[in-house]
Amino acid sequence: MKLSKCALLSGLIAISCTAAAQNTPRLNSVIEFADVVIAKASSSHDPQLPLLANGVDPRNGKQMEWIFPDGEKAVLSNFSAQQNLMRVLTGLSNLTGDAKYQQLAEDNVRYYFKHYQDQSGLLLWGGHRFVDLNTRQPQGPSEKEKVHELKNAYPYYDLMFAVDKTATAHFIRAFWNAHVYDWQVLETSRHGEYGKEMGKLWASHFEQQPPFFASKGLSFLNAGNDLIYAASMLFHYDNDRGALTWGKRLAEQYVLPRDKKTGLGIYQFTQALKRAQTSDDSDTHSKYGDRAQRQFGPEFGPDALEGNMLLKGRTSTLYSENALMQLALAKSLGQEGRDIKKWTLDGLKAFAQYAYDEKTNTFRPMLANGTDLSGYVLPRDGYYGKKGTALVPYPAGNEFLLSYARAWTLDADAQMWNVARGIARGQGLGDIGETGGKNSRLDLQTKNSEPYAIFALIDLWQATANKSYLQLADKIAENIINTKRLNGFFIDDQQYVYANIDHIAPYALLALEAAWRGKPDAVAPFLNGAGFTEGAYLQADGTVRYSTRDDELFKLKPGEQLKPNGKK
Repeated sequence: MKLSKCALLSGLIAISCTAAAQNTPRLNSVIEFADVVIAKASSSHDPQLPLLANGVDPRNGKQMEWIFPDGEKAVLSNFSAQQNLMRVLTGLSNLTGDAKYQQLAEDNVRYYFKHYQDQSGLLLWGGHRFVDLNTRQPQGPSEKEKVHELKNAYPYYDLMFAVDKTATAHFIRAFWNAHVYDWQVLETSRHGEYGKEMGKLWASHFEQQPPFFASKGLSFLNAGNDLIYAASMLFHYDNDRGALTWGKRLAEQYVLPRDKKTGLGIYQFTQALKRAQTSDDSDTHSKYGDRAQRQFGPEFGPDALEGNMLLKGRTSTLYSENALMQLALAKSLGQEGRDIKKWTLDGLKAFAQYAYDEKTNTFRPMLANGTDLSGYVLPRDGYYGKKGTALVPYPAGNEFLLSYARAWTLDADAQMWNVARGIARGQGLGDIGETGGKNSRLDLQTKNSEPYAIFALIDLWQATANKSYLQLADKIAENIINTKRLNGFFIDDQQYVYANIDHIAPYALLALEAAWRGKPDAVAPFLNGAGFTEGAYLQADGTVRYSTRDDELFKLKPGEQLKPNGKK
């Protein structure tokens, strides 16, 4: 039978002409995406297996492999790096009434709990553990000791609790048990040990420590974020007040060391305990002490600590990933989340006041004490770059637009709006108008194709009821559909070899569809979470590249390989 054009998905999957004709292009693109993921990312060895490959070549359906230093290959299936997809699948069922998408999401959760939850409660996922889709066996880079790690992953706990409340609660308690090394001082680490016997947990004794006390564990915010989020969700779904107490206590640790004058910071609330000596500036292992102090201390004194470094990348964790997650918690927790809300909004206001340059739509690289590091040339090698590297302002991107737009929905503060207005203009969206949206002059011909901008405009619409923001979001959605799709998959560059099934573009398009239908709650709030896989990787030329991340592999074009990074 010959299929008409509307019934073809890039020659791969048939969909209903009637349904396609009734749907908007944005919804059809998400349906096509979900269907092609099911068809091409599923196991070719076991059709009943719900697990999915993280990456697929949209041209031939080849699934992305992780290649270990000894040449062994594994089809990468890391459930922690598929949590945006799970939200898309659930939202798609909510909007279309087709239960198969949510069923797949639920089946993945159920399968993971049944087969990949260890005796302590931890799941075999995260930065250094995944499953080989072909063999269904757990894998992980041996040089990373196969530890548990989540950084800004924000698992879809709403779904997990709905599928198996007991197993989810068990995981969250095990997560905290494995990653808090010393409860008395709340020493945390991004690495957690599997199989660890359960300790006192919430019944543990705590003594508040001074800011930036020395510890072996590195209290990176990107790891702390997931602990905070998990504990808060355990309270939300299981009424575990001990979890809330410790979750908020951890969140406060990142607030107490903020600079007293500026209110800026911080990325970590401890400093690395110095356990060895070296004269080699290029060796940045934390055992030699705080890496910022080693590289910046001679010029900037005791304030030059890792926790106080507000540079590109770290500020995204502070004022995008952390801010969006905590604003979502503040909203869902209500009165219980008032302090989290205040901490987050105060941080965003300080960052706006001291770091944002509206004229250039950039943020200044800074120390938390307000020292502007723009133009500063590194006098020595170190953790933050090679000698001779100049620190420069960096663009205020759409992810920050989303942070300030969402903050304004919870606090109609003029400063929040003005930063969002400046970033929107800098990102080619036109003028979102005066506070509250008056006298806006939006660019409905924008070339912007960033999903973050769609999420931000949805927030502005929800707060102002101004549908012109949704109309602008429609134009961005059109740009995404026209430039970032290949055979049903979403991909940032048509030349990239592999498409990531956790891409946030279908998430944004689905959220926009829900907004237009007046059902914004049908799609889970976007938190800017994203899991990852990292470890040693064997390249095509036979060299081993240490500290390789899958998001780097997703940016490779045919014939390319990653540059050596010299890290072990």
